Amino acid sequence: MEDAFTRRPTRILGAQLPDEAGRGHLLDDHRRRLEALARLGQAAAQCDLRADTDRDLVVLEADEVSLLEGTGPQWAGFGAAIRAFRGLVPLHPLADFGFIDDGEGGVDESNARLRRIGGGVEAWAFAGDDGSVYKFYQPQAERTIGSVVVFSPGEETVLEAKADFGSYRDLLEKLFLIQLLGGMATEVLAVTPEGVLVVKQSYGVPLEQGEDTSRRLPAGLIEIPSRFLRANRDHPRLTFLLGRPYLVADLHARNLVRGVDGELHLIDLVAGPWPAAPHHPLIAGWLERVRADPAASALPEAPDSEL
Repeated sequence: MEDAFTRRPTRILGAQLPDEAGRGHLLDDHRRRLEALARLGQAAAQCDLRADTDRDLVVLEADEVSLLEGTGPQWAGFGAAIRAFRGLVPLHPLADFGFIDDGEGGVDESNARLRRIGGGVEAWAFAGDDGSVYKFYQPQAERTIGSVVVFSPGEETVLEAKADFGSYRDLLEKLFLIQLLGGMATEVLAVTPEGVLVVKQSYGVPLEQGEDTSRRLPAGLIEIPSRFLRANRDHPRLTFLLGRPYLVADLHARNLVRGVDGELHLIDLVAGPWPAAPHHPLIAGWLERVRADPAASALPEAPDSEL
């Protein structure tokens, strides 16, 4: 299939859900996108370029350094890294999606091709003519985008977690996690020159606002012992992305929909990598145990119900 706006291949059409092979391809696309962004940052550093934020890298034109590529292998590598990333996240102006391109990235109103169906702090959501959902994540304060979970030492628990402004890498990791956790099929379509990230999802029927989802969360999420963490978001859970532990939260009714298969699927969440250096030896031991056995207790010798 071809997306109606970018004219690039897509695996998403309205409420249809991709088959197992299609889901595997989507996961691989998310992984390769993150790897390409990491290589882009490394290539920029080798040219002694220090971006204030990763937005400076994400919006580079494919020919940004073409005049310098013949001056040495570092610049040639940087040019190749830009083009590789552009192949996975192409640049498209807002006008390609039916918006008036005013240079400021404003996408809060319906247009002739997209009907607004929702919006929040991070993004505006629209329905396309084919029934697919298009989300436009807009840059926030200080050239950040989306949100990420950040950790700090707790007073009553070992750690406290809250949401803060995120980076493009944080947002790409979140989209990867949504797909990994069986969420609605999710593609990254493009980024605009202003830094608006355009995402496409399969459509699902929204749940009733306030509906209890605590017993209907995606399989594989690990409950976190209360002594370890306090979070200011709904239903914080642990999962692993590419071998690294992540906290995912905001798993409330507004972020779940019912698909054509009758099952509930995530469309959004808040996430962040668990601190690389655990603040407590009990947490370090627990992380290793739940990596092998998600049902492992906080202490190796006692079930959590007895603590």
